[in-house]
Amino acid sequence: MEVEKGKTAKYLKAKRPVPKDVTEQLKSFTKSKKLLLNTLMESEKTVPQLAEELKLPGDEVLFQLMTLLKYGLVETGEIDDMDEYFYYKIKSNGKDKS
Repeated sequence: MEVEKGKTAKYLKAKRPVPKDVTEQLKSFTKSKKLLLNTLMESEKTVPQLAEELKLPGDEVLFQLMTLLKYGLVETGEIDDMDEYFYYKIKSNGKDKS
């Protein structure tokens, strides 16, 4: 007897569709992550600088940055002059040898 691959996943998708609000939230998170990464490609920035530039709440910026930090896409740089915030930057992959 041959088992159809992916049958369980297809069955679960049909039986339990993903709620629309969850799909919209995921789209929103993905969009804000892309905006953050594009902004950090220009220069290092702190959480308040990113929030102001992207017109996003600071807590959302911080959440997204921590996610990107966890998965190794960004890294912390120096701390600002007032010793309050770290600068965040795109993580260098170490391949560029000078």
